Amino acid sequence: MADPGPDTPLGEALHLGAADRRRLARLGLHTVRDLLFDLPFGWEEYGAPVTVRELRPGEPATVVGTLVAVGARRSPRRGMQLTEAVLQDEAGGRLRLVWFNQPFVAQRLERGQRLRVAGAVSRSRYDSWLEMRNPHHEPVAAPRRVGGLMPKYHLTAGLTSRRMARWVEQLLPLADRLEDPVPPQTRERKGLWGVAEAVRRGHQPSSLSEWRRARERMGYAELLELQAAFLLARRRIAAERATPIPYRQEVIEAFKANLGFQLTHAQRRAIWEVYKDLQQPIPMNRLINGDVGSGKTAVAAAAAAMAWAAGLQTAVMAPTEILARQHLAKFRAYLEPAFDLRVELLVSGLPTAERRRVLEAAAQGSCSVLIGTHALIEADLRLHALGLAVVDEQHRFGTRQRELLRQKSPERPHFLAMTATPIPRTLALALYGELAHSVIDQMPPGRTPVETRVVAPEQLEAAYRLVREEIARGRQAFVICPFIEESEAVAARAATAEFERLRREVFPDLRLALVHGRLRDKDQVMAEFAAGASDVLVATPVVEVGVDVPNATVMLIEGADRFGLAQLHQLRGRVGRGAHRSYCLLLAEDPSERSLERLQLLASTADGFRLAQEDMRLRGAGELLGSRQHGVSDEAMEALLKPELLSEVRQEAERLLTEDPELQRWPQLWQAAERRLERTSVS
Repeated sequence: MADPGPDTPLGEALHLGAADRRRLARLGLHTVRDLLFDLPFGWEEYGAPVTVRELRPGEPATVVGTLVAVGARRSPRRGMQLTEAVLQDEAGGRLRLVWFNQPFVAQRLERGQRLRVAGAVSRSRYDSWLEMRNPHHEPVAAPRRVGGLMPKYHLTAGLTSRRMARWVEQLLPLADRLEDPVPPQTRERKGLWGVAEAVRRGHQPSSLSEWRRARERMGYAELLELQAAFLLARRRIAAERATPIPYRQEVIEAFKANLGFQLTHAQRRAIWEVYKDLQQPIPMNRLINGDVGSGKTAVAAAAAAMAWAAGLQTAVMAPTEILARQHLAKFRAYLEPAFDLRVELLVSGLPTAERRRVLEAAAQGSCSVLIGTHALIEADLRLHALGLAVVDEQHRFGTRQRELLRQKSPERPHFLAMTATPIPRTLALALYGELAHSVIDQMPPGRTPVETRVVAPEQLEAAYRLVREEIARGRQAFVICPFIEESEAVAARAATAEFERLRREVFPDLRLALVHGRLRDKDQVMAEFAAGASDVLVATPVVEVGVDVPNATVMLIEGADRFGLAQLHQLRGRVGRGAHRSYCLLLAEDPSERSLERLQLLASTADGFRLAQEDMRLRGAGELLGSRQHGVSDEAMEALLKPELLSEVRQEAERLLTEDPELQRWPQLWQAAERRLERTSVS
């Protein structure tokens, strides 16, 4: 293999097996650049080596010494495999080391070996010995990776921070070959390190302050790339032409008369913002940012009505078939009684004859609104006159998928995106900076408030009793399994195990169904639940979006403290959709004061925007939408907690593009911006 460079796949550069390549891919790490840019998110501080005499229980420490005893045994009570050793330092002080269920450790250690260990110090419960449990350890002769500052990397099942650090160490010499997207004049003006120095100090700092400065530099660069990408995207859209859709008062009057409910002030404001965009020859590019149940679909339907009046078609793309079918029902109810138009559905599971009929209707123009999933971007779909493209839960679709939808028209269609995750303005500007924003921050009247309770572990039986009582009344319930980050496969296994436990031990007399991300027919299972075929749906957070079951009145979330507040709020939005009183039960695994305080905040407010803002403050912005799925690092997300910094970065991007509209003088920034538009779901 030729010498590796920044774009070399990690598998080749590190000579990795298929399993490790898959693990890194799950973390979004594919190339040498990806790994070098993936700085540690934190550090374990063990300090310089000290003697045993200087150790204090409850504090982390590093100790160097000689092993004077090593042994392995099983604990009499729980049958755990224990590796025990005694380390003696130069001053004669002795420290006990204990590893639980790691029998391989005993095979690697031997008496007389010089060892460096790091860990939290504790006092033994059985005697006066000081000990370290499951300490980091390495031979003194080995390159020092234990003690001092030890990096904490984002991980997945099968990886450790030690392995990640070892791979980074192998590739750090390539840091000098990384292109720097930040122009020299910007670096000088802002006092920023070059990219190679920031990468080296970010992975191997001499102090925490050095690491923080490296992270700030990487976060700044990333935001600059994003803002440059957005400005380029906006400029390209402004150079394109769409068919203007004129405003007609009689259309909106007929639409409102048919609704059967009053639009909120926020909905009316969003509709007017959309209508103003539609009248322009420049394609609309707008995001509707609203809470669960705030009425975004009605805004999209009002836009579709105006497009129909101009002789143009609307395409609505949803991430799942069940959500597409819900949109079909709503668009038909909002539009067909008021206007002479047809709303059709195109999903992959349609019978051949029905699919052919829908495709012909779309191509001939007799179908005015076409709703579907990824089937909308398949090659055999032709639209007679597409004027408006709507994408729901738009962060779930990549740039290429949205572009294929837009290409279904010879002219550029107007584009409307919707998201049900309330996004604070700062985060929206960073993740969707090329889209104009409409915020729906009011809820329609008549929504049933959801009573939210925090449930301690000892109250679990009472929670199960409430589920039974509601089902006895003819209602249904969700049980959400704890969030598991490792992989969908691990989450699916955990959900299956919990489903079996609940079915056998807790609700043997009820009808239970199971859904998780790996299930091939998950849409069918959720549709059957919505139709009343089961009493309890046991699920992973895959049901977070797109399940409308008015009869479901209980949402029981196990391990609720593992979720972000915004995600818990999304899950809570699956109940309270009918006329019945509804409950959201937050089962906390960690009964600590900080954990319960977070969950109590959810119990005290139904304002999704406030909760999203609090998520940014408490857990970091990356927790709100998942920084990985947006291709945005923790460093950039942290920078968003400083709104003035985002404003500063936007101004810098505007300055650079004003001086050099095609960024010809700064090709590294242009390449990075183009890479953003290709790889992330921000446009």
